[in-house]
Amino acid sequence: MKDRKNSSERERFSTGLAVFFATLSSTVGLGNIWKFPYLTGKYGGGAFLIIYFLCVVFVALPVMISEMFIGRKTRKNAIGAIKALTGRRFWKIIGYMGILSAFFILFFYSAVAGWVYSYIFKAIAGQFGGASMERMGDIFGKTVTGPLPPIIWQIVAIVVVSTILLFGVKKGIERITKLLMPVLLILIIICDIRALSLPGAMDGIRFLFKVDFSMVTKEIVLMALGLSFFKLSLGMGTIITYGSYFTQDNNMFATSGKVALSDTIVSLLAGLAIFPAVFSFGLKPEQGPGLLFMTIPLVFSKIPLGGLLVVLFFILTAIAATTAMMSIFEVVITFISEEKKIPRRKAVIITAVVVMLFGFPAALSANNVSLLSNVKLFGNTFFNFFDSVSSNILLPLGGLLIVLFVGYFQHRQVVRDELSNYGALNNRGLIKIYLFLLRYITPLLLVIVFLSMVGII
Repeated sequence: MKDRKNSSERERFSTGLAVFFATLSSTVGLGNIWKFPYLTGKYGGGAFLIIYFLCVVFVALPVMISEMFIGRKTRKNAIGAIKALTGRRFWKIIGYMGILSAFFILFFYSAVAGWVYSYIFKAIAGQFGGASMERMGDIFGKTVTGPLPPIIWQIVAIVVVSTILLFGVKKGIERITKLLMPVLLILIIICDIRALSLPGAMDGIRFLFKVDFSMVTKEIVLMALGLSFFKLSLGMGTIITYGSYFTQDNNMFATSGKVALSDTIVSLLAGLAIFPAVFSFGLKPEQGPGLLFMTIPLVFSKIPLGGLLVVLFFILTAIAATTAMMSIFEVVITFISEEKKIPRRKAVIITAVVVMLFGFPAALSANNVSLLSNVKLFGNTFFNFFDSVSSNILLPLGGLLIVLFVGYFQHRQVVRDELSNYGALNNRGLIKIYLFLLRYITPLLLVIVFLSMVGII
């Protein structure tokens, strides 16, 4: 009870609805609208979706609930929370890995967010009118090649996010997410309706949902697992941090389930906005990271009201990028302000400066002809290194340590009390299922994936 008393002055979300929108905003981002579609296209559609869904149910959800438990139980930042729950120094690695993951993701994520911001203004200026695929490729190439445009727009994205976070939890995060999440959903449904009305749209739907397990490989399983962690903001301290702002009466099982379901629905809606359009115009679904930026403007340029729709689409993508970046920034900001005793305003500025310094190399190495594309880290460009190491190594490894920590090094009754709100919720059955998955299924699956990744199995 001492920790709860000491943390009583710490800001919290005001209502259960605010908790839901804020947590959902941390998961709905470019992973849904940018990364999910191109990975689904690259790995064959429906089979990838099923593997992804299984990863969410048996791996991601138990990790998410565990992070919520850690955050609300302690009311502290990612590192302070682990320190409050154990006297063993080893487990602090969870918090430090979360901070490192958050930074790595921000380094490349802020670059992509900058592309999105730039495309809003390109769309408003009418640059996509009557364009061909070659023209789209040229516009995208100039956007990401640089040297100045990608840096300038990356700075814009970072400044927008930092400005919101200067206002704190209730006036910044809560107010913005409650406003923007419903707007995002409305805009993506508008884009879906138009895409599904195109000739040949059914080919895109078949591609998205057709299941061919002959295409499933170890690489696909690893990518699906990494995507589930990336999209649900797991293993990077985000859910621990947001969990520390939860109301005390929040039902963490209900919140995690609603967030995971809503996030998946948004991903599918993004797929339904993109793949019918891709197939309608004879484009390739395995286009890669440029899929969003080359196909969407091309499609909307060829349909009635396309100029307006493409502006709306990139506004919704910018909303998703902004709210997701806010949650990742918050992980670092709370660590700096609480552990290093630095005022929040200065912590925001320090985080922004660090992201810019290390994000610039990522922005300048995003394609094969970028200024720093020939500079390699372990065989990868800066952009691909930050993406690959965070999504495929740090996040799943952090998730494994979290389930082991909560499943085996926290007293079961403490976990039961927190998840049942000290008996206020009648959820004993769910807690039993959760603890079984946490102790036996989720860590086993994560270990198998890691052994497969390093070539042992």
